[in-house]
Parts: sequence; C-alpha cells; structure tokens
Amino acid sequence: MKILVIAKIFYLSTCQICIKKKIMKAQDSSILLNNVEERVEKAIQIAIKEFQNLPESILLKPSITGGWSIVQCLEHLNTYGYFYLPEIKKGFENNIDLIANPQFKSSWLGNYFTGLMKPNAKNKMKAFKKHVPDAELDSIKVIQEFINQQELLLKYLRLAKNTDINKIKIPISLTKFIKLKLGDVFQFITAHIERHLVQAQRNL
Repeated sequence: MKILVIAKIFYLSTCQICIKKKIMKAQDSSILLNNVEERVEKAIQIAIKEFQNLPESILLKPSITGGWSIVQCLEHLNTYGYFYLPEIKKGFENNIDLIANPQFKSSWLGNYFTGLMKPNAKNKMKAFKKHVPDAELDSIKVIQEFINQQELLLKYLRLAKNTDINKIKIPISLTKFIKLKLGDVFQFITAHIERHLVQAQRNL
C-alpha cells in the first residue's frame, strides 16, 4: 500500500497534465502562521476541556460505527507528531541563517496534501500500519502526550515567524525522498489534527 501511495505522489508531482500548470498564490506569512497558531491552541483547549476529565469508559469506547475511540484518535495523531516534530526541529537547526520572508507560496503538492487532510474532505484514507493505534491505551498518558505535542508545535510556529518557511524543507512520513516547505507542513499537519479531533468528538 505504501509503495502505491508513493508512486501516486510521484506521478502527481511530475505529471504536467495532472497539475494543469496550477500557480499557487503568495500569502502573508504572518497571517498564515497566526491562523495555524490559533487552530493549534483550539486543539489544545478541546483536549483539555472536552477529553481530559472524561472517564476511561468513554475515552476508550469504540465509535458506534466500529471506528476508533477518542483516545485512539489522539494516539494516531501522536504517532505523526513523533515523526514531524523532530523533523521540524532539525529544519530549524539546519537553517539558522535564514531570515523571515513576509510572503509564503504553497507548493502544488503541499496544497494537495492539506486539501486531503481537511475535516470536510470527502476522501477516506486507511491509516498505515505504524499509525494504527492499539485498542488498549493509557488514556491519561495519551491525552497528556497530545497536549505536550501541540504545545511544542506552538513553540515551533512562533519560531517560524523569524525564518523563511519557504526555504526550510521537511520530509514527509511516507518517504524522506519527498520534502515539503515548512509552511505547507504546518498547514497539513494542523488540518490532519482537526480532522481527527472532529472524529473523536463524534464519540461524545
């Protein structure tokens, strides 16, 4: 499955017919980062106010449709955080001489990934094996890890205001051979977080 997805990404990123020569418009870097920061702060509040004090019987209860429990949704997000947060840190460390760029332009592929991850996207994606959460989890530990990861993401978003989020490139979790602009990574991982928080909230 992973090979097929990588092949599809490669095809989409190289085929001029598929991209239709789409030109991405530049946007204000500060507005983008502030927007993402607000969304991450909202994710933290959802975890604290809606999930943190719930009994385990609710947190670990599978969806009525047979899907993931609240804690499984959060653990799924944590598994991606284990990959992307260290990569973002390395991106900063390897580009300390960059200065802030007032404009950000998404790549075609970055915009495509963000669109796939949005909560209102109609596509259904099967999680890769390493990102499928166990059914039995320590709910307190999982929720605290989720909150900690979002707070670290906030820290990186604030650091990003002082660098060029066009030039820092971050590998994607599918393959390190494909890298996206840091600005795109912030957008698509935040959309992914929102997607699964909505999924978790359906279990309330």
